[in-house]
Amino acid sequence: MQLAQEIDLDVVMEPVCNEPMAQFELDGVSITILGTAHVSRSSADTVISLIATGRYDAVALELCENRLNGLMDPDAITKMDIMQVVKNGKGPMVMASLALGAFQKRIADQLDIEVGADMRAGAESAEAKGLPLVLIDRDIGITMKRIYRNVPWFKRVKVLAGLLASVIARRTVTTEEVERLKEGDVLEATFNQFAEHSKEIYTPLVDERDQFMASRLIEEAKQSGYKDILAVVGAGHLKGIQSYMKQSSEKYISEPEQRQQQLNTVPPAGNLLKFLPWIIVAVIMTGFAIGFSQSSDIGWSLVQQWVVINGTLAAFGALIAFAHPMTILSAFVAAPLTSLNPTISAGVVSAAVETFFRKPRVGDFSRLRDDASSIGGWWSNRVAHTFVVFFMTGLGSVIGTYIAGYQIFEAITAV
Repeated sequence: MQLAQEIDLDVVMEPVCNEPMAQFELDGVSITILGTAHVSRSSADTVISLIATGRYDAVALELCENRLNGLMDPDAITKMDIMQVVKNGKGPMVMASLALGAFQKRIADQLDIEVGADMRAGAESAEAKGLPLVLIDRDIGITMKRIYRNVPWFKRVKVLAGLLASVIARRTVTTEEVERLKEGDVLEATFNQFAEHSKEIYTPLVDERDQFMASRLIEEAKQSGYKDILAVVGAGHLKGIQSYMKQSSEKYISEPEQRQQQLNTVPPAGNLLKFLPWIIVAVIMTGFAIGFSQSSDIGWSLVQQWVVINGTLAAFGALIAFAHPMTILSAFVAAPLTSLNPTISAGVVSAAVETFFRKPRVGDFSRLRDDASSIGGWWSNRVAHTFVVFFMTGLGSVIGTYIAGYQIFEAITAV
């Protein structure tokens, strides 16, 4: 493939566009990249105007399938099967999605705008014109997982806590945050306070996505048969995509499918973190065995410590979540047992019990997006509350496992 040639757009597009743009020629295919502000009505109008010119035979958007579905059908998340989500280990991801939706809603309410109007305009205008819609962004789930894997384990709690606090706190969106949104998107603005000072977050959140979108555009130019593609991306991505498009003759970007495969791969957990739960179980079971080999009193004393510490902290987590009394009891009973089986968590058991005694109502699902925008809503809405119970019980059990495990380890090393 020939090197991508950048073309000056000052004359070509000025009559209909005041937004930053760039254009490339790749093997006879013209690719126009429009940088938009996701919180700007003028950006949405520009997208509509450009598509209306009839110049383009395909429209590419800075979206993945999941984000497109969320944009076009924002209530889709309310149709989920709660227990299926929890059992499949997707509880934290759904909580993060709800929290991000809350941040987006707060911006929309404060500024009286529709966040993502530029992308919606691109999707709707393309459909109205009968043009193919090309999704060029990496799946949001993979991006979140790569961020998680890229951040050292001791920083993950801080990032998670800051993320949740920043999206559900009832505070006014600052002018600085709005300006960031004009250059990026909701995902980037949410992580911005961390990404600015953390290469571990910036790389998968911004740079890798720039590479991914550049490679997707190159792939479309090589294989799709389109002659003139309009790509709509956040203005903050324009410079990075331009840079990688200019490097299209290099192997890592001139073979876009291979590069996308690399960027779509979620790094495996480190060996220590992968086996740590089983190591803890082995230490605890060894502690019990050593204790009983000394005397039944020592053995039962260690078992009692395990049950009391683990069960109490899991129950305390459920109590903080204002769970049903039977859920709190189930957390106390389940945590010492599930902690010895890393394939299931006390949070899953508690969520199941909570939904049994407090079945979500139809109104809870319909109000889910609105309720998730306030801290109180997470407790009053039975759907959101189930996730709170799941999270707090699991957190309590994890803390209890480490504390009790440490106590048992000290006990057996002192023998």
